[in-house]
Amino acid sequence: MTNQSSAPLILVIEDEAPIRRFLKMALVDQGFAFEEALTGREGLTILASRCPDLIILDLGLPDMDGLNVTKELRQWSDVPVIVLSARGQERDKVEALDAGADDYLTKPFGISELLARVRVALRNASKSSKAVVESNVAFGDVSIDLAKREVKVSGAEIHLTPIEYKLLTTLVRHAGKVVTHNLLLREAWGTGYQAETHYLRVYMAQLRRKLEQDSAHPRHLITEPGIGYRLKF
Repeated sequence: MTNQSSAPLILVIEDEAPIRRFLKMALVDQGFAFEEALTGREGLTILASRCPDLIILDLGLPDMDGLNVTKELRQWSDVPVIVLSARGQERDKVEALDAGADDYLTKPFGISELLARVRVALRNASKSSKAVVESNVAFGDVSIDLAKREVKVSGAEIHLTPIEYKLLTTLVRHAGKVVTHNLLLREAWGTGYQAETHYLRVYMAQLRRKLEQDSAHPRHLITEPGIGYRLKF
């Protein structure tokens, strides 16, 4: 369920007034509708009542950690979440993405990059919802029929191993989002394999050789260094 007005509604959950003002000016200037919350609990209430199209979320909120906000909203909402945080360590990014965030931008940030990520997140949310309904996904020369478990490249059927297929369909389900190593390992191999990231490197290399035009310079199966992978349509 989404906002009913014609302009996409962006909910900013941020306790720093200067940043909220800055984001409001930039987002409204780009034609977005804007809503703000100063606390995590207020943000969750607005999410339930206003159904925004995207959330920009600070992690350092006065009443609850942004990670907990993300975990709570993911129990009942698939709204795209872009984390905007001063926490710039790789571990912080992994934790936010594992909690259910779609993207992560470190403060200080460039407004042009943030706006680009907002547009990408909204576009990917639209594509992902259509892909689930249609059960047919296409990117580059690749087409996937999820109902038939069939993968083709340039019209020719390609054989994937069960592990390769699980990795690919996991990326498809989260198209456009960063999928962490932990999630991919759990989906493909089960629990207890979180430390085996070398498995992923081997199988992702195999997938790229089968699906990408140039496996050394992939356009669709993108590495997010130290974090995971992203399927880019």
